[in-house]
Amino acid sequence: MLQRRTMIAATALLFLSALAPAYAVETIAPNDTARFLAGLPPAEGSPLAPLTKDGAWQQHARNFDSAFGRLDQSQLAHIRAWSASNITTPQPTVFYTFSGPDFLYANAFFPKAKTYVLAGLEPVGNVPDLTNLRGYLAPNLYHLHASISTLLAHTFFITHRMRYELNVGSLNGTLPILYVFLARSGKTVREVTRIRLDEQGTVQHDEGPARGNLARGVKIVFAGEDGEARTLYYFSTNLADDSVKSSKFLEFCGALGLGDGLVKSASYLLHSGGFSKVRDFLLANTRAMVQDDSGIPLRYYDPKIWDLQPFGRYLGPISVFPGRYQREYAILFQKARPIDFGIGYRWRSSETNLLLAKKTTSVISGEEKTSADAKRSGDGKAPAEAVPGAALRPSLEERGSEITPSVTGSTGQ
Repeated sequence: MLQRRTMIAATALLFLSALAPAYAVETIAPNDTARFLAGLPPAEGSPLAPLTKDGAWQQHARNFDSAFGRLDQSQLAHIRAWSASNITTPQPTVFYTFSGPDFLYANAFFPKAKTYVLAGLEPVGNVPDLTNLRGYLAPNLYHLHASISTLLAHTFFITHRMRYELNVGSLNGTLPILYVFLARSGKTVREVTRIRLDEQGTVQHDEGPARGNLARGVKIVFAGEDGEARTLYYFSTNLADDSVKSSKFLEFCGALGLGDGLVKSASYLLHSGGFSKVRDFLLANTRAMVQDDSGIPLRYYDPKIWDLQPFGRYLGPISVFPGRYQREYAILFQKARPIDFGIGYRWRSSETNLLLAKKTTSVISGEEKTSADAKRSGDGKAPAEAVPGAALRPSLEERGSEITPSVTGSTGQ
């Protein structure tokens, strides 16, 4: 009897051992998931490959081929050309606040960045095992497409629509959209990790329930055509002053060093006193800012620090944002250069406005000297009173009074 039990146990062990390699083969690589959701074929041996024979996926692929082809031809290719001509000394890090999952435009404006930091209120969400959606692909892929349709057509998300479309199916949150945008930008997704920040603003693996107001998000390691590893961080976090202080999001960003900034379709939140911490961070910690008029108000750009280069045409805000007209913008844009793409709420190229603000050579030299002095001091950090740009940045009182925003739009903040 004992011998029989031993033989059964041994047979079971061999059976389980035989299953292990099969299970490993069936593991779905994140890049295959990204490509499948983007309407691009996964690797030939991927468990998702058979699902590409589904008529719903094939129609999804045709729809995305058409939509992204039009977008690249009318928008992204022009933005890349503009960036190559005008952002001549890009920084390795990009801070894109109020972005939602919009990697497309971050990559178009700053294709050489090594680290992208995106932030919005939208949750990271989940991407389930797509092989379990057999028979349910059509509605899930439809809602995925619908969730990004306004960005594909008009350059910005309508947040409540995106939330609805991604809450009615199995694909939810920003992660499926990030997958699509990475794959359609020609990137290879290598690693995806859920993260949270600790009290020092340091990235930790996100395990267990939420802890206070500390920011949570996802870290995606990807590569472009050159094969070099790059990193995309998306944080689901509130950027308002009363929340960002405890989320440690700005501490995390500050540790990355000086970067470039991007703000568009931001509901004019940076015009209010309720988002001054993020505004001040961008002014102090970026070498260049790319924005539409919903970004940092012109009065905060000190001409002793910033070289302002307007492009396009300033017509003022659209009707859902009354009271946001900037006379200073109108004067500046009298000498604007033309552009052949649209951005922001006025997304038609004939109506759009784009501001490129670059720190002056003297300011950059001062920042570099501060950094060198800090390294010589031995602690590797600039002294607290010598935050780059802080001594030169005018106080809020010196730059004028604030106005209260009408918070409507696509950022979810």
